Amino acid sequence: MAKPLEFDVRTLLPTPEERLAESTAESADAMGEALELLRVLHEHKVLQTLVRVVQGGEGLTSHALDILNEPGSVRAVRNALEAVKVLGRIEPEALETVTGALSDGLQEGARRVREGERAGLGELLALVRDPDVGLALGALVGVLRGFGRGLREREAHGNAPDVPQT
Repeated sequence: MAKPLEFDVRTLLPTPEERLAESTAESADAMGEALELLRVLHEHKVLQTLVRVVQGGEGLTSHALDILNEPGSVRAVRNALEAVKVLGRIEPEALETVTGALSDGLQEGARRVREGERAGLGELLALVRDPDVGLALGALVGVLRGFGRGLREREAHGNAPDVPQT
């Protein structure tokens, strides 16, 4: 009488440890890059912030407050609020006009640099009669007058900024 074979098909399959070792060997370069990224994220405290975001709660709040209490962060928040106030006072049409014209001017300046065009004395003198330059100078004079008036008024009301000397 024949004896049944004792055979387990699982012995032919790689063990989880063998599969992990093979996968690690195949992915060595990617794992090295991933570890480098992980190290940089850790150095910049991004991982710490992400852990607190995932955990939520009190840890995240205290971490956010720690960041906001740094002197640079306080100035950044105040500057952002001032920028929002300034933008709120500008009519969108006026901003669109100025930013569009500025974009056109930057493109023309870049073209002249790219093509190596230099301004000679004759061109500088001819600018006085150029209607586009006259219009731009008029706009700049208006900006300078408004800027100067604003500075004078703020100084008269004691609102001149106290800028630390470097």
